[in-house]
Amino acid sequence: MTLRPALALATALAVAAPLTAPQIAWAAAPQPTKPVAASFYSGRWYEIARIPNAGQRDCQAPYTQFTTGGAGAFQVSQICRQGSPAGKARTFNTKGRVLPGANNAKFEMSFLGGMKKQEYWVLDCAADGSWAIMATPGGNYIWLLSRKEAVTQAVRDALVARIRALGYGQKLEFPAH
Repeated sequence: MTLRPALALATALAVAAPLTAPQIAWAAAPQPTKPVAASFYSGRWYEIARIPNAGQRDCQAPYTQFTTGGAGAFQVSQICRQGSPAGKARTFNTKGRVLPGANNAKFEMSFLGGMKKQEYWVLDCAADGSWAIMATPGGNYIWLLSRKEAVTQAVRDALVARIRALGYGQKLEFPAH
């Protein structure tokens, strides 16, 4: 596996921010305003939408598995299938930690054995923990995450509208599951 931009969530996914992709000058992400439950950092998150990025090119059925490590630390396995939901799985494992003083809404993940660190912000989340919107602080990347593989069209439309309201006008892609 070539280590390029990794997904952070997403998918968290299976969520990671590009490590080598050129940075485009977008407006910075808004500061998180809601506290995030500690349970965000455990269990599986499915990636519903994202701003296209080099690290997730042709990535389908992406998800991120968080495993709590205690004291704000966690392990992350990001899984992506190449080309289709039945394609060859690509797995990326890393470590992360919740950043202090941000009501669990900011975290950092380490890549390349800790040589590269990327901060992520949870910009919004459902009160019941069913979905979250996660971004990089620079405003270059955003992910829509769900605890389920799919959301209804009405929910998807409402969450995409929320992403737009947060200032993200970039094209989104919706990976197949």
